[in-house]
Amino acid sequence: MTSYFIRRLLLVIPTFLGITLLVFAVTRVVPGGPIERAMNEALLAQTDSAQMIDMNSVAGAALSEDQLAELRAYYGFDKPWHESYVIWLGRVMQLDLGMSTRYTEPVWDIIKNRFPISIFYGITTLILTYAVCIPLGIAKALRHNSVFDNATSAVVFFGYALPGYVVAIALLTALASAWEWFPLGGFVSDNFDQLSTLDQAIDILYHATLPLIAYLAGSFAVMTFMVKNSLMDNLSSDYVRTAIAKGMPFKRAVFRHALRNSLIPVATSFGQLISVIISGSFLIEKIFNIDGFGLLGFESLVERDYPVVMGILVISSLLFLVGNILSDICVAIVDPRVKFGENGS
Repeated sequence: MTSYFIRRLLLVIPTFLGITLLVFAVTRVVPGGPIERAMNEALLAQTDSAQMIDMNSVAGAALSEDQLAELRAYYGFDKPWHESYVIWLGRVMQLDLGMSTRYTEPVWDIIKNRFPISIFYGITTLILTYAVCIPLGIAKALRHNSVFDNATSAVVFFGYALPGYVVAIALLTALASAWEWFPLGGFVSDNFDQLSTLDQAIDILYHATLPLIAYLAGSFAVMTFMVKNSLMDNLSSDYVRTAIAKGMPFKRAVFRHALRNSLIPVATSFGQLISVIISGSFLIEKIFNIDGFGLLGFESLVERDYPVVMGILVISSLLFLVGNILSDICVAIVDPRVKFGENGS
């Protein structure tokens, strides 16, 4: 097993290089980069007009060739893309993600400021999803086709049918705007620093209630029915029927034998959720005015802030690749039949 995980760790390197190389190459060919934005700002400042103009035909009217050459050198567009990629990769190896073209701040500082918010919502959503869906899936499997099963299925499917941002808008309109039970947005109150530790925790939960409901609305269905269907399949297996036929109590057969095998699909997806922890949803973050990772990534793409885009890609891709390895570890822990030999099987 040790050799298998060593090979998986070594496979992270070429996979990471392939992902970043592809995205880096795309950022060099799409229009509307930082140079075009600088040209647009210079032109608008000169003409005092917000009308869209072809930058390539009138660039000389706002910026000279020397200024354009200086901008290309500053942003690294004066070299071939593959040469720029090698330079960028060398900086990443030194934990330098570059300078944001939009905020004119180090990319790592910008990303680091979003970590607490994204990690809070991501981990809380993950814990609540597992804490609710696994017991609910077990209860639905043991009471299949009962009133409880049908009623909870209707509620779960209703939440799954509504996109998270629709739930967010409905909650914000009803509970925050109309009835004023919750704040309209933000992560904390304006006087957060003046509160005690307990009041700060309450304030965070007070602001996080509606966004968490919106995050959880669509994730319940998949996990709940994954647990239910997997447990029902194992309950109908020969080894469970044999254990019951030999006199083992039904509850013991369920929780000691069937349940552990039923959690294998859950364990498989656990590691892959690591990257989702910080990704968030830019629509929900936009609706609730949460300055998190998802909104930062979306705005960076819109504004063509390529250093921030690449910085987010570095972190999310590494988390995803490491998460795949964690999935294998979780499966090996839950399923004792899994053995990773020298051939990787």
